[in-house]
Amino acid sequence: MRAADAGLMVCLECHQLNVARTDHGPQHCARCGATIHLRRPHSIRRTWALLITAALLYLPANLLPIMTVSTFGSGSPDTIMSGVVTLAKHGMLPIAAVVFVASILVPTFKLVGIAMLLLSVQRRQRLSARQRILVFRFIEWIGRWSMLDIFVIAILVAIVNFGSLARVDAGLGAVAFASVVILTMLAAVTFDPRLIWDSYSEHDS
Repeated sequence: MRAADAGLMVCLECHQLNVARTDHGPQHCARCGATIHLRRPHSIRRTWALLITAALLYLPANLLPIMTVSTFGSGSPDTIMSGVVTLAKHGMLPIAAVVFVASILVPTFKLVGIAMLLLSVQRRQRLSARQRILVFRFIEWIGRWSMLDIFVIAILVAIVNFGSLARVDAGLGAVAFASVVILTMLAAVTFDPRLIWDSYSEHDS
């Protein structure tokens, strides 16, 4: 049984349960005064908008140079994948694996996972609600690790700046990649996981 079936609304700020009123005006939490809704307004629409934007930026994030390392005035730009290959060629397989997972697999999983959750809610597919919640929680948890590349680049740009001897410059791919990470994190925030249980209950009823 859902809280909505009992006429209760949860405040997303302080998690206080409030009795839902019968009128359609805005309702505020009895404890903290925040505006509360039965479900996040336009959750699916906003999540789709953020997800599609992230997917469009995913291509330049992987095709454009993310970083250029120059030594003695010469250097070649690297994309995420070429950087992984370079690390592997130099025998740094553990680092290459970490970068590949954090920069390639994690963003891809987030894009596919959020899209799967949205489609399963909209089409009311007969999928296990518990499995979908586990996928959603995993997406929320793993999202922070996608920023690993951006943190490394930011540190290198700040530290390695010795003029013509050695220099690290961030590329446009880093901007696109950071945008993808931020947009997918926002998509996970705007998605209301309670919709999973709504579609599950409607399918069973």
